[in-house]
Amino acid sequence: MLKEKFTEEYKATDYETERNKPMPSFNHGSIQANLIILLAAFRSKYRPVSELSLELSDWPSVPDVSLYPWKELDTMHDQIKVSEPPLCVMEILSPTQSLADLLAKAHSYFGHGVQSCWLVLPGLDNVYVFSSPDEYEIFKMGEKLQDKKLGIEFDVNGIFE
Repeated sequence: MLKEKFTEEYKATDYETERNKPMPSFNHGSIQANLIILLAAFRSKYRPVSELSLELSDWPSVPDVSLYPWKELDTMHDQIKVSEPPLCVMEILSPTQSLADLLAKAHSYFGHGVQSCWLVLPGLDNVYVFSSPDEYEIFKMGEKLQDKKLGIEFDVNGIFE
């Protein structure tokens, strides 16, 4: 009943409408920062980007973290919307978001050229690493997360600290 009441009273903010995604929370933002910190160990190979506006074909999206091959920043020439699909996207479930919506989004990423998609579930403290729309591994606290496609490995605990 509390969930129904919350759902009835909840109205999307301008932020959510503009980005077509839920408003991040304290935990969401902390987990996003932790992911980027952990990915710094792979900086010679990858560049993580936070909240990047993607325009993949006719589908706009703003993943929590996008992972591209490493390249130097060109601070003289910026891109507001990027049409090149990232190698990997990481989406963190927000308190106002449904898991079904997040799964649909993950499937869409693969249809637009993304090679790997991570779904991070706070509360359960699990990470689902998808290597295709229908294949994934689940990593829990106390385990090493592995993205075999990208050669990334680190402790799940670091994400949820």
